[in-house]
Amino acid sequence: MGDEKENSVLTLLDEEGKEHDFEVLDIVELDEGRYAVLLPRDEEYANTNEAIIMKISVDENGDEVLFDIEDDEEWEKVADAYDELLEEDDDCEEDDEDEE
Repeated sequence: MGDEKENSVLTLLDEEGKEHDFEVLDIVELDEGRYAVLLPRDEEYANTNEAIIMKISVDENGDEVLFDIEDDEEWEKVADAYDELLEEDDDCEEDDEDEE
């Protein structure tokens, strides 16, 4: 994950070993750590536009791995931080449009 660019695609395995593709929308950094905001690319989720947030950690081999966020409070903090980033991006785009 370290060299991943935004909007790259990751393939993750679920508990049953089935592959699922996700678009990396953003990486959010908070005091608690780093988090990946992922958009499912599977057909069944194509029209939901719901992102998934996963925590980025390092395993015993030094590789970055993704984990579910178990703590609701931690998940809310990350979701709020991502929403703030989206609002800032929207504000910047509006400012750019006003200058044209």
